Amino acid sequence: MNTQRTYRSLTQSKNLVSYNVTIKETDLCIHTEKNLKNVARDLVLHYRGQIESYIDIHPDFLTTLTPWRIKGPAPEIVRRMVNAGEKTNTGPMSSVAGAIAEMVGTDLLGYTKTAIVENGGDIFIKSEQPVTVGIYAGKSPVSMRMGLRITPSENPTAVCTSSGTVGHSLSFGMADAVCVVSHSCFLADASATAIGNMVQTKKDFQKAVDYGKTIQNVRGIVIIQAEDIILWGDIELVHLNGKNC
Repeated sequence: MNTQRTYRSLTQSKNLVSYNVTIKETDLCIHTEKNLKNVARDLVLHYRGQIESYIDIHPDFLTTLTPWRIKGPAPEIVRRMVNAGEKTNTGPMSSVAGAIAEMVGTDLLGYTKTAIVENGGDIFIKSEQPVTVGIYAGKSPVSMRMGLRITPSENPTAVCTSSGTVGHSLSFGMADAVCVVSHSCFLADASATAIGNMVQTKKDFQKAVDYGKTIQNVRGIVIIQAEDIILWGDIELVHLNGKNC
C-alpha cells in the first residue's frame, strides 16, 4: 500500500487544484485555488538549495541529533530549523520536512488564498474552509479511521506526524503515530520527533504528553500505539465519516 498517497487522499481539498512536486527527497502534495506547480517547483529548488548549500559548508548540520549552534551567516530557513531544534532539544534536521512545507506554502499564499502543502505527513494548512486531515498510524486498528478537523484561522496551521513504526525517518520511539498541531510547521515537526522519541509503550504516553505541554506554541498532541490513544490540547478529533469521536 502506498501509505503516503492514502494519507493524502483523506485531506479535504474540495474545489481546489491538486498536484505533486517531487525533487530528490522532497515529495509535496499541494492543494491551491489554481495550478501553481511551476511556482512551487521553483520554491522547492530555492529552499532545498539553501539547506544543501549550508550543509556543504557545515556537514555536521545534516547528521547531528542535538541542537545546532549557528556561527556566521545562515539563511532564514536554516535559522528557523535551528530554533525549532533548540526548543525541542533535537537536531535541526528534525524539522526539515515541515520547514519545506511551510516555506513553500507561505510563499504560495502570494498567489492563492488557500494553500495546503503536505510533505511526508507534515502539513501546512491555510484554508478558508474546514479541513480534515486523516491520521495514518501504520498497522494500528485506528489508522485512517479518524482525523483532525482544522477550522479556518487568520494564521496557518501545521499538523506534523512522526512514527517509530512507519517510514524511513529516524525515531527512537515505538509509537505508530505522534501528531502535533501548532501554528508553525518547523516547531510541530521537531516536536513530533521529540515527543515520539519518548514513547516505547503505553506507559510512556502521559510522560510524553507532559513533555509536549512544555514546548511553547504546541497546541495539540495525539499519540497512537496499536489500539491505544491519548489526546491533549486545542484539537478536534473526528471519525472520517464526519462524526466527532
